[in-house]
Amino acid sequence: MTKNNNNISDITSAEKSTKGIFLLVIATLLFACQDAITKHLIQTIEVAQVINVRFFFFSLFAIAYAQRKDGLKAAINSSAPKLQVFRGLLICCEIALFAYTLRYFGIAELHAIFACFPLIVTLLSVPILGEDVGWRRGLAIFVGFIGTIIIIDPGTGVFSSFAIMGLGCAFMFAIYNLITRKVSKVDSFETSLLYFGIVGFLASLLVIPFYWQTPNQNEVVWLLIISLTGIMGHLLLIKALQLAPAVILQPFNYFVLLWATGIGYIVYDEILPVQTLAGAALVVASGVFIGYREYTLYRQERLAKVALQKIKNL
Repeated sequence: MTKNNNNISDITSAEKSTKGIFLLVIATLLFACQDAITKHLIQTIEVAQVINVRFFFFSLFAIAYAQRKDGLKAAINSSAPKLQVFRGLLICCEIALFAYTLRYFGIAELHAIFACFPLIVTLLSVPILGEDVGWRRGLAIFVGFIGTIIIIDPGTGVFSSFAIMGLGCAFMFAIYNLITRKVSKVDSFETSLLYFGIVGFLASLLVIPFYWQTPNQNEVVWLLIISLTGIMGHLLLIKALQLAPAVILQPFNYFVLLWATGIGYIVYDEILPVQTLAGAALVVASGVFIGYREYTLYRQERLAKVALQKIKNL
Protein backbone atom coordinates (compact mmCIF):
# COMPACT_ATOMS: atom_id res chain seq x y z
CA MET A 1 0.00 0.00 0.00
CA THR A 2 2.83 2.39 0.87
CA LYS A 3 4.55 1.69 -2.43
CA ASN A 4 1.34 2.43 -4.36
CA ASN A 5 0.86 5.64 -2.40
CA ASN A 6 4.42 6.68 -3.24
CA ASN A 7 3.79 6.01 -6.95
CA ILE A 8 0.61 8.09 -6.86
CA SER A 9 2.49 10.86 -5.05
CA ASP A 10 5.26 10.82 -7.68
CA ILE A 11 2.71 11.02 -10.53
CA THR A 12 0.90 13.91 -8.82
CA SER A 13 4.20 15.71 -8.26
CA ALA A 14 5.15 15.23 -11.92
CA GLU A 15 1.77 16.54 -13.08
CA LYS A 16 2.11 19.62 -10.87
CA SER A 17 5.63 20.28 -12.14
CA THR A 18 4.42 20.00 -15.75
CA LYS A 19 1.64 22.51 -15.08
CA GLY A 20 4.12 24.79 -13.33
CA ILE A 21 6.50 24.67 -16.29
CA PHE A 22 3.64 25.46 -18.69
CA LEU A 23 2.55 28.47 -16.61
CA LEU A 24 6.15 29.72 -16.40
CA VAL A 25 6.56 29.51 -20.18
CA ILE A 26 3.37 31.59 -20.62
CA ALA A 27 4.71 34.07 -18.04
CA THR A 28 7.95 34.47 -20.01
CA LEU A 29 5.86 35.21 -23.12
CA LEU A 30 4.02 37.96 -21.25
CA PHE A 31 7.31 39.41 -19.99
CA ALA A 32 8.70 39.45 -23.55
CA CYS A 33 5.52 41.21 -24.73
CA GLN A 34 6.00 43.69 -21.89
CA ASP A 35 9.48 44.50 -23.16
CA ALA A 36 8.18 44.96 -26.71
CA ILE A 37 5.52 47.41 -25.48
CA THR A 38 8.13 49.20 -23.37
CA LYS A 39 10.32 49.66 -26.44
CA HIS A 40 7.33 51.18 -28.26
CA LEU A 41 6.32 53.50 -25.42
CA ILE A 42 9.75 54.92 -24.60
CA GLN A 43 10.03 56.34 -28.10
CA THR A 44 7.52 59.04 -27.06
CA ILE A 45 7.35 58.81 -23.24
CA GLU A 46 10.19 59.13 -20.73
CA VAL A 47 11.39 55.91 -19.13
CA ALA A 48 10.71 57.24 -15.61
CA GLN A 49 7.04 57.76 -16.45
CA VAL A 50 6.61 54.26 -17.87
CA ILE A 51 8.34 52.73 -14.82
CA ASN A 52 6.24 54.78 -12.39
CA VAL A 53 2.96 53.69 -14.00
CA ARG A 54 4.07 50.05 -14.02
CA PHE A 55 5.02 50.13 -10.33
CA PHE A 56 1.83 52.00 -9.41
CA PHE A 57 -0.38 49.24 -10.75
CA PHE A 58 1.95 46.52 -9.47
CA SER A 59 1.92 48.00 -5.96
CA LEU A 60 -1.91 47.88 -6.01
CA PHE A 61 -1.67 44.23 -7.04
CA ALA A 62 0.89 43.49 -4.29
CA ILE A 63 -1.31 45.17 -1.64
CA ALA A 64 -4.39 43.21 -2.76
CA TYR A 65 -2.40 39.94 -2.85
CA ALA A 66 -0.95 40.49 0.63
CA GLN A 67 -4.35 41.45 2.05
CA ARG A 68 -5.89 38.29 0.65
CA LYS A 69 -3.23 36.08 2.23
CA ASP A 70 -2.28 36.92 5.84
CA GLY A 71 -3.24 40.59 5.80
CA LEU A 72 -1.41 43.80 4.98
CA LYS A 73 -0.15 44.35 8.54
CA ALA A 74 1.58 40.96 8.61
CA ALA A 75 3.12 41.46 5.17
CA ILE A 76 4.55 44.91 5.90
CA ASN A 77 6.40 43.64 9.01
CA SER A 78 9.72 42.50 7.59
CA SER A 79 12.48 40.83 9.56
CA ALA A 80 15.00 42.44 7.20
CA PRO A 81 13.50 45.84 6.26
CA LYS A 82 16.79 47.43 5.16
CA LEU A 83 17.54 44.57 2.79
CA GLN A 84 13.98 44.68 1.46
CA VAL A 85 14.19 48.42 0.77
CA PHE A 86 17.58 48.04 -0.91
CA ARG A 87 16.20 45.15 -2.95
CA GLY A 88 13.26 47.30 -4.06
CA LEU A 89 15.51 50.21 -5.03
CA LEU A 90 17.85 47.87 -6.90
CA ILE A 91 15.11 46.27 -9.02
CA CYS A 92 13.61 49.69 -9.76
CA CYS A 93 16.98 50.90 -11.06
CA GLU A 94 17.50 47.68 -13.03
CA ILE A 95 14.10 47.89 -14.73
CA ALA A 96 14.68 51.56 -15.56
CA LEU A 97 18.14 50.86 -17.01
CA PHE A 98 16.79 47.89 -18.99
CA ALA A 99 13.98 50.05 -20.41
CA TYR A 100 16.38 52.87 -21.30
CA THR A 101 18.72 50.45 -23.07
CA LEU A 102 15.76 49.09 -25.06
CA ARG A 103 15.45 52.51 -26.69
CA TYR A 104 18.73 51.93 -28.50
CA PHE A 105 19.14 48.13 -28.44
CA GLY A 106 17.07 45.37 -30.05
CA ILE A 107 14.88 43.28 -27.74
CA ALA A 108 16.50 39.98 -28.69
CA GLU A 109 20.01 41.47 -28.62
CA LEU A 110 19.52 42.84 -25.11
CA HIS A 111 18.01 39.59 -23.85
CA ALA A 112 20.91 37.64 -25.36
CA ILE A 113 23.28 39.64 -23.14
CA PHE A 114 20.90 39.60 -20.17
CA ALA A 115 20.70 35.79 -20.35
CA CYS A 116 24.02 35.56 -18.50
CA PHE A 117 22.45 36.68 -15.19
CA PRO A 118 21.91 33.10 -13.86
CA LEU A 119 25.64 32.51 -14.34
CA ILE A 120 26.39 35.63 -12.30
CA VAL A 121 23.95 34.44 -9.63
CA THR A 122 25.75 31.10 -9.36
CA LEU A 123 29.17 32.77 -9.28
CA LEU A 124 28.25 35.36 -6.62
CA SER A 125 26.35 32.84 -4.48
CA VAL A 126 29.75 31.70 -3.19
CA PRO A 127 30.88 34.97 -1.52
CA ILE A 128 27.38 36.34 -0.76
CA LEU A 129 25.46 33.25 0.38
CA GLY A 130 28.40 31.00 1.21
CA GLU A 131 27.21 28.29 -1.18
CA ASP A 132 29.51 25.70 -2.69
CA VAL A 133 29.90 25.64 -6.48
CA GLY A 134 31.59 22.52 -7.79
CA TRP A 135 33.93 22.27 -10.75
CA ARG A 136 31.12 21.30 -13.15
CA ARG A 137 29.11 24.43 -12.50
CA GLY A 138 32.33 26.45 -12.39
CA LEU A 139 33.19 25.21 -15.88
CA ALA A 140 29.66 25.99 -17.06
CA ILE A 141 30.02 29.57 -15.77
CA PHE A 142 33.31 29.93 -17.69
CA VAL A 143 31.75 28.64 -20.93
CA GLY A 144 28.73 30.89 -20.42
CA PHE A 145 30.86 33.99 -20.04
CA ILE A 146 32.74 33.07 -23.21
CA GLY A 147 29.34 33.04 -24.89
CA THR A 148 28.63 36.51 -23.46
CA ILE A 149 31.92 37.83 -24.85
CA ILE A 150 31.03 36.37 -28.26
CA ILE A 151 27.68 38.20 -28.15
CA ILE A 152 29.11 41.63 -27.31
CA ASP A 153 32.14 41.12 -29.60
CA PRO A 154 34.53 43.64 -27.96
CA GLY A 155 37.18 43.33 -30.68
CA THR A 156 35.12 44.85 -33.49
CA GLY A 157 33.82 48.02 -31.93
CA VAL A 158 30.38 46.55 -31.29
CA PHE A 159 31.11 46.71 -27.58
CA SER A 160 29.13 49.92 -27.13
CA SER A 161 28.01 51.65 -23.95
CA PHE A 162 24.64 50.00 -24.46
CA ALA A 163 26.23 46.55 -24.31
CA ILE A 164 27.81 47.60 -21.01
CA MET A 165 24.37 48.72 -19.83
CA GLY A 166 22.99 45.30 -20.76
CA LEU A 167 25.70 43.63 -18.69
CA GLY A 168 24.94 46.08 -15.88
CA CYS A 169 21.29 45.03 -15.97
CA ALA A 170 22.28 41.36 -15.75
CA PHE A 171 24.61 42.08 -12.80
CA MET A 172 21.98 44.12 -10.95
CA PHE A 173 19.30 41.48 -11.52
CA ALA A 174 21.68 38.80 -10.27
CA ILE A 175 22.28 40.75 -7.04
CA TYR A 176 18.53 41.25 -6.73
CA ASN A 177 17.98 37.49 -7.04
CA LEU A 178 20.60 36.73 -4.39
CA ILE A 179 19.07 39.25 -1.97
CA THR A 180 15.63 37.79 -2.68
CA ARG A 181 16.91 34.33 -1.78
CA LYS A 182 18.43 35.72 1.41
CA VAL A 183 15.31 37.58 2.61
CA SER A 184 13.06 34.64 1.68
CA LYS A 185 14.59 32.77 4.62
CA VAL A 186 13.16 35.29 7.11
CA ASP A 187 10.27 36.96 5.25
CA SER A 188 7.16 35.63 3.54
CA PHE A 189 6.64 35.77 -0.21
CA GLU A 190 3.88 38.37 0.34
CA THR A 191 6.32 40.63 2.22
CA SER A 192 8.88 40.50 -0.59
CA LEU A 193 6.18 41.15 -3.20
CA LEU A 194 4.83 44.11 -1.22
CA TYR A 195 8.25 45.74 -0.79
CA PHE A 196 8.98 45.14 -4.48
CA GLY A 197 5.89 47.09 -5.53
CA ILE A 198 5.75 49.88 -2.95
CA VAL A 199 9.48 50.70 -2.82
CA GLY A 200 9.66 50.68 -6.63
CA PHE A 201 6.65 52.99 -6.90
CA LEU A 202 7.91 55.46 -4.27
CA ALA A 203 11.42 55.50 -5.76
CA SER A 204 10.13 56.21 -9.27
CA LEU A 205 7.70 58.79 -7.85
CA LEU A 206 10.64 60.93 -6.70
CA VAL A 207 11.78 61.66 -10.27
CA ILE A 208 8.35 61.85 -11.93
CA PRO A 209 7.92 65.65 -11.46
CA PHE A 210 10.93 66.18 -13.73
CA TYR A 211 9.69 63.93 -16.55
CA TRP A 212 5.89 63.72 -16.42
CA GLN A 213 3.96 64.50 -19.57
CA THR A 214 0.27 63.89 -20.10
CA PRO A 215 -0.03 60.76 -22.28
CA ASN A 216 -2.36 60.74 -25.24
CA GLN A 217 -5.20 58.22 -25.60
CA ASN A 218 -3.08 55.68 -27.47
CA GLU A 219 -0.29 55.88 -24.88
CA VAL A 220 -2.80 55.43 -22.02
CA VAL A 221 -4.02 52.21 -23.62
CA TRP A 222 -0.49 50.86 -24.00
CA LEU A 223 0.38 51.88 -20.41
CA LEU A 224 -2.61 49.91 -19.15
CA ILE A 225 -1.71 46.90 -21.29
CA ILE A 226 1.92 46.89 -20.13
CA SER A 227 0.76 47.08 -16.51
CA LEU A 228 -1.67 44.21 -17.01
CA THR A 229 0.94 42.01 -18.69
CA GLY A 230 3.26 42.58 -15.74
CA ILE A 231 0.60 41.66 -13.19
CA MET A 232 -0.59 38.62 -15.19
CA GLY A 233 2.99 37.48 -15.71
CA HIS A 234 3.73 37.62 -11.99
CA LEU A 235 0.47 35.86 -11.13
CA LEU A 236 1.43 32.99 -13.44
CA LEU A 237 4.96 33.00 -11.99
CA ILE A 238 3.56 32.80 -8.44
CA LYS A 239 1.30 29.91 -9.40
CA ALA A 240 4.15 28.14 -11.20
CA LEU A 241 6.32 28.37 -8.07
CA GLN A 242 3.45 26.96 -6.02
CA LEU A 243 3.24 23.94 -8.32
CA ALA A 244 6.94 23.24 -8.91
CA PRO A 245 10.25 23.92 -7.10
CA ALA A 246 12.33 26.83 -8.41
CA VAL A 247 15.21 24.48 -9.32
CA ILE A 248 12.94 22.66 -11.77
CA LEU A 249 11.58 25.87 -13.30
CA GLN A 250 14.87 27.76 -13.62
CA PRO A 251 16.03 26.45 -17.03
CA PHE A 252 12.65 27.29 -18.60
CA ASN A 253 13.18 30.99 -17.85
CA TYR A 254 15.29 31.03 -21.02
CA PHE A 255 12.10 30.83 -23.05
CA VAL A 256 11.97 34.62 -22.69
CA LEU A 257 14.95 34.82 -25.07
CA LEU A 258 13.08 32.70 -27.62
CA TRP A 259 9.97 34.88 -27.35
CA ALA A 260 12.05 38.08 -27.48
CA THR A 261 13.79 36.88 -30.65
CA GLY A 262 10.47 36.06 -32.32
CA ILE A 263 8.74 39.28 -31.25
CA GLY A 264 11.77 41.35 -32.20
CA TYR A 265 11.72 39.85 -35.67
CA ILE A 266 7.95 40.16 -36.20
CA VAL A 267 7.41 43.61 -34.69
CA TYR A 268 10.73 45.41 -35.13
CA ASP A 269 12.35 43.48 -38.03
CA GLU A 270 15.26 42.50 -35.78
CA ILE A 271 17.51 39.72 -37.01
CA LEU A 272 20.23 38.37 -34.75
CA PRO A 273 23.53 37.67 -36.52
CA VAL A 274 24.93 34.13 -36.46
CA GLN A 275 27.67 35.15 -34.02
CA THR A 276 25.12 36.47 -31.50
CA LEU A 277 23.02 33.31 -31.86
CA ALA A 278 26.10 31.16 -31.28
CA GLY A 279 27.06 33.14 -28.17
CA ALA A 280 23.49 33.01 -26.86
CA ALA A 281 23.43 29.23 -27.42
CA LEU A 282 26.54 28.87 -25.22
CA VAL A 283 25.05 31.07 -22.50
CA VAL A 284 21.72 29.23 -22.50
CA ALA A 285 23.38 25.80 -22.60
CA SER A 286 25.56 26.76 -19.64
CA GLY A 287 22.56 28.07 -17.70
CA VAL A 288 20.49 24.97 -18.41
CA PHE A 289 23.39 22.74 -17.31
CA ILE A 290 23.71 24.72 -14.07
CA GLY A 291 19.97 24.33 -13.55
CA TYR A 292 20.28 20.58 -14.16
CA ARG A 293 23.13 20.28 -11.65
CA GLU A 294 21.19 22.26 -9.03
CA TYR A 295 18.15 20.04 -9.59
CA THR A 296 20.34 16.92 -9.24
CA LEU A 297 21.73 18.18 -5.93
CA TYR A 298 18.24 19.19 -4.80
CA ARG A 299 16.90 15.69 -5.61
CA GLN A 300 19.80 13.99 -3.82
CA GLU A 301 19.15 16.15 -0.77
CA ARG A 302 15.45 15.26 -0.81
CA LEU A 303 16.19 11.53 -1.12
CA ALA A 304 18.66 11.76 1.75
CA LYS A 305 16.04 13.45 3.95
CA VAL A 306 13.44 10.80 3.09
CA ALA A 307 15.92 8.00 3.88
CA LEU A 308 16.81 9.66 7.19
CA GLN A 309 13.14 10.02 8.09
CA LYS A 310 12.53 6.32 7.34
CA ILE A 311 15.41 5.37 9.64
CA LYS A 312 13.97 7.55 12.43
CA ASN A 313 10.56 5.91 11.98
CA LEU A 314 11.97 2.39 12.42
